[in-house]
Amino acid sequence: MAAAIRYAMRHVGQTATNPSVATLIVRDDGEGPRIVGRGVTAIGGRPHAEPVALAEAGALAEGATAYVTLEPCAHHGRTPPCGEALVAAGIARVVSAAADPDPRVDGKGHAILEAAGLAVTRRLMAGEAAETVSGYLNRHREKRPEVTLKLALSADGKLGSKGRGQVKITGPIANAQTHLARTRHDAILVGAGTVLADNPRLDCRLPGLAGRSPTRVVLDPRLRTTAEMAIVRTARETPTLIATFADADPHRRAALAAAGVGYVACEADPRTGRIALPELLEDLAARGMSSVLVEGGAETAAAFLDENLVDRLVLLRGEADIGDDGIASPIDVAAARRRFRLIREYRFGGDHSFEFARREA
Repeated sequence: MAAAIRYAMRHVGQTATNPSVATLIVRDDGEGPRIVGRGVTAIGGRPHAEPVALAEAGALAEGATAYVTLEPCAHHGRTPPCGEALVAAGIARVVSAAADPDPRVDGKGHAILEAAGLAVTRRLMAGEAAETVSGYLNRHREKRPEVTLKLALSADGKLGSKGRGQVKITGPIANAQTHLARTRHDAILVGAGTVLADNPRLDCRLPGLAGRSPTRVVLDPRLRTTAEMAIVRTARETPTLIATFADADPHRRAALAAAGVGYVACEADPRTGRIALPELLEDLAARGMSSVLVEGGAETAAAFLDENLVDRLVLLRGEADIGDDGIASPIDVAAARRRFRLIREYRFGGDHSFEFARREA
């Protein structure tokens, strides 16, 4: 199962509304277990992992064990349910990890297998498997995407310096990790202030992974983004959405739309006059997005933290100080330890990475 979970990571962020699931078909003919078929949810979401693995295994699937990182689906779509495919192939035993909260599945996939006489082992390494499909699980349970807030902090807890544009805080290894994280999310979200100050590209620039850049989302209620910005000039290559109010400048809206920019109509939070974030996340979930990486500045980060919308928090702490004129982060490592649960800690060259998750209720 551990191998299946690692294999599932291959297509995380690339399977549209479906989760990235892996299946390994294993048989033992007396000389020890061997993998005879493997599959991962295809890019775009179809076909699912089970039929891919069964096709590779062929006749060797009969009497074998299938290790699946998520409960096999039970509903009829363009193809039969994966539970039925496992039965038809003659699989003898299915070991599954994470449970599927989709009401069309939720226990029904296991029921298909058991009704056909297959041995079923549930929830093996369920927590580890849930990590690979956490956005999908969150979208079904909370009706919104999973939100990961990523901040790069100087040694003295600053995000940057006012009026200086982008300030180098972390080194090349940590920066590469950020680009890798982008490929594993459905969207990158920033505020208009970041776009105007830094003119970022917000894409993945790792060799061979440029095509895995996620949708870019900009919080811009008054539509200050201009056609000269990098995200607008590249909107036809990398999907770009601007979250704005309905009364934003119609002429600018039309100019940006002509460049390939799309829009998300937003409501105003009556308390702050800013974009209502819970409603925005619901709209993104309705578009099929399961995971959002927030890379905004201090104001955007604080807004998500204040609304209790951060499910995961990544703090990358560099070695250098910025000084008294720096922009203070709305959260530092000490505060994150009190509010969240530390799940991973790494060293990337001279930089230190802390990854936190929401504390369980």
